[in-house]
Amino acid sequence: MTLPLDELRAVARRQLDPAAARPLFVTISGAHLYGFSSPDSDFDVRGCHLLPLPAVVSMSPQRETIEYSGVEEGREIDFVSHDAAKFFRLMLRKNGYVMEQVFSPIVVIGGPDLDELREIARGCLTRHLHHHYRGFFENQMALFEKEAVKRAKTLLYAYRVLLTGIHVQRSGEIEANLPRLLELEPQPGVADLMAAKVQEKAGVGGADLEFHRKSLGALKQRLVEAFERSTLPEEPRRAADLDRFLVRLRLAGS
Repeated sequence: MTLPLDELRAVARRQLDPAAARPLFVTISGAHLYGFSSPDSDFDVRGCHLLPLPAVVSMSPQRETIEYSGVEEGREIDFVSHDAAKFFRLMLRKNGYVMEQVFSPIVVIGGPDLDELREIARGCLTRHLHHHYRGFFENQMALFEKEAVKRAKTLLYAYRVLLTGIHVQRSGEIEANLPRLLELEPQPGVADLMAAKVQEKAGVGGADLEFHRKSLGALKQRLVEAFERSTLPEEPRRAADLDRFLVRLRLAGS
């Protein structure tokens, strides 16, 4: 699928009025990043911006997060961007979701600042990202068990987060695209789930449910083992660099 990057870029720039917030980067998350979008998938547009220096030093409370949901040219768009200070704090809290946004290969707005941030972010990955991905998986399975019609989408999210979590523990790299993860770690039956999701089929057949529960249970155990064997650091190694980067960006925009 060809993504409408020009249109999404226009939406992002409109929301991040240069007078109020300068974009550091904007990327695509969600199903389009994960590699199993369907015709009705909305566009999860995620970003990081810089509030002007006068706003940062002002006594007045500032709006750190800019959000927008709407329909543009028939496309549902969900846009969220955080000020860099908030975003960077989230990076240091072992938040895999924001790390996936930093490393997303689908770039709406980028440039040298994003390249530098990615280099620093590699030094902020820790073995405790395990907790993010394990928690995300457990939430997805709790949701799945409550579904009256068992959805392929929910299982795909469960597979995706486990495989991403295993991959980062082993390689020190963020990979959120399920087809690429499956090339590295083939999982029987997942291609069928992807086809069902893309074709917007209603649910997962009963005969497959126990198979996927067992497969996901085995993957969860592999995530635990990857965490136990991981050589990633306990704490971010480049937190100070991230702070210096933020100060430099603020002063450059003053």
